[in-house]
Amino acid sequence: MTLSEENYLKGIYHLTVVSNADVSTNAIAEMMETKASSVTDMLKKLAEKDLVNYVKYQGVSLTDAGKLAAKMIVRKHRLWEVFLVEKLDFSWDEVHDIAEQLEHIKSEKLINKLDDFLGNPTEDPHGDPIPNAKGEIFKIDKQLLSELAINQKGICVGVKDTSSDFLKYLDKQGISLGSAISIVSKESFDLSLKIWVGATEITISNKIASNLFVKTS
Repeated sequence: MTLSEENYLKGIYHLTVVSNADVSTNAIAEMMETKASSVTDMLKKLAEKDLVNYVKYQGVSLTDAGKLAAKMIVRKHRLWEVFLVEKLDFSWDEVHDIAEQLEHIKSEKLINKLDDFLGNPTEDPHGDPIPNAKGEIFKIDKQLLSELAINQKGICVGVKDTSSDFLKYLDKQGISLGSAISIVSKESFDLSLKIWVGATEITISNKIASNLFVKTS
């Protein structure tokens, strides 16, 4: 596959995970920041390779082969993110763009050795699951911080928004994967939260809480 074909497969995969349904051409065009006509041309190429099921005006879905190929791209991306954070001391807001380049390395042997070297992690630095070599994904039970009740406690296990600005904001607030968070109070007007992060009490907006995943005991 070409780099562009891999990017399209990964994009369709992410959209499918979010919607759990066939993906429209317009949705793909918006994600890829291109014209719908360009998307249609690419979908025809991917369909010829039996990587997608494409019917004009009816959306697109990944074939089994396409889904596995997409998962392997995601696997490489997230393993490289773990490597960059754990072994090269990059911050979690820096690694996405670099991993976007590294995910197109073709060597399966290299990626499997990287996986073993890292101890076969199941999640990337943002809490997203890493597919194993067979494409299997082991998900953890999690919910948004905004869904917790007063006095409820949880451990930060991921973020919904992986933008650099959001991750930098979390760093300033001392929130990272593994942070213990408990709900002190919730404002009825704007649903902002007063929370404990470890031993520090802070106030965060509903928007922030709606982009933080936690695991409750």
